[in-house]
Amino acid sequence: MNPQSQPEPVLPPALKPGDTLGIVAPSSPFDRESFEAGIRVLESMNFNLVIPQSIFDQNGYLAGSDQHRADVLNRLFADPDIDGIICARGGYGAMRILPLLDIDTIFHHPKVFVGFSDITVLLDFLVQRCRMVAFHGPTVTTLGKADPSTRDRFLLALSTPEPLSLCASASRVIHSGIGVGRFFCGNLTLFGHLTGTPFQPDLNGGILLIEDRGEAAYRIDRMLTQMRMAGCFDGLAGLALGTFTGCGSAETVHRIVADRLGGLNLPILAGFDVGHGAVNMTLPVGLPVRLDTDSGRLTFAGPAVR
Repeated sequence: MNPQSQPEPVLPPALKPGDTLGIVAPSSPFDRESFEAGIRVLESMNFNLVIPQSIFDQNGYLAGSDQHRADVLNRLFADPDIDGIICARGGYGAMRILPLLDIDTIFHHPKVFVGFSDITVLLDFLVQRCRMVAFHGPTVTTLGKADPSTRDRFLLALSTPEPLSLCASASRVIHSGIGVGRFFCGNLTLFGHLTGTPFQPDLNGGILLIEDRGEAAYRIDRMLTQMRMAGCFDGLAGLALGTFTGCGSAETVHRIVADRLGGLNLPILAGFDVGHGAVNMTLPVGLPVRLDTDSGRLTFAGPAVR
């Protein structure tokens, strides 16, 4: 698809004090202590919470059956009393429910939706199938131990109808330049797993930010190599790197990215506090953004909420 022909993304309503957030567990079961800590943080932000008792279900390494997890998410989108949705955690399993999600219901009930890691596939689904801006940011179980900057950014991104930006905290230019395009953000492993499926994101003309956790250097190399061979990066306008926690040194990751993707002649900038690190800054997925390696900044063209 020509980036210029893409429809304008639908902005969800901004959250405000007293709004109601629904909690969903579309992937794995979660630690109750971390969950309760995150709930206290959300309550301290003056949100009311709806916690479906069924999200505590377990089916092995999944938080209930595929149909159950999809039904809860569809129901929270359809419910007019729910103003926003935040995922309990990532883990594994969100990909399994993609064919079960109600595109029409979600499209007609846009609302703030937040998560990261395994939730990457849902963010892409909302952006590409439902034409809705979604948010790459903390889950309930990570909010409880999040640092103040992560919590502040979370609230700002979801409640402020003004354009957002983010500066790389440890800027490392791998390939200089400026790129402009629709923003995609998420876990490298999940982008790799979507490759070749009907839900593979169309990155043509886009700016992509990737992050990961616990992957050996050769696996990062293999994923980037596979995606490049599959044409995933054809037409990409820019690449940003978040945190690669437990993946070896940052220098090693940067060297792999330079080797695998440096020849694409697009701006590549590392050093954003996004992902599984101690700081995880919330960003809107699906909005036009400018990546500038000279300023070390991502600057969004417009507000993420209305």
